[in-house]
Amino acid sequence: MKLLQFLLLATLGSILCYTVLDMPPRGEIDAPASRMESPVGTPVAGAYYIQHAYEDTHTPNMVAVVLADYRSVDTFGEVVVVFAGVMTCFFVLRRRRP
Repeated sequence: MKLLQFLLLATLGSILCYTVLDMPPRGEIDAPASRMESPVGTPVAGAYYIQHAYEDTHTPNMVAVVLADYRSVDTFGEVVVVFAGVMTCFFVLRRRRP
């Protein structure tokens, strides 16, 4: 059983290393994440966020703009899920034994 676990871990580790080595260097202009248009010619959402963040919200912090303004409904949903998990753990662990 230990040999199977080790082989699975080694396989996943090698896949991870292969994937990371295939990534472009950080900050490369030609990286897919830095492009203004997708390969099919449509604009990328990230380019809009970078170009219009201050104009839309008048907030200098771009990360706060994306999380609080552009993705506020998604962020609120994540907060609700985390809150529900915390409350569930609280009530399960709070049970008194007879």
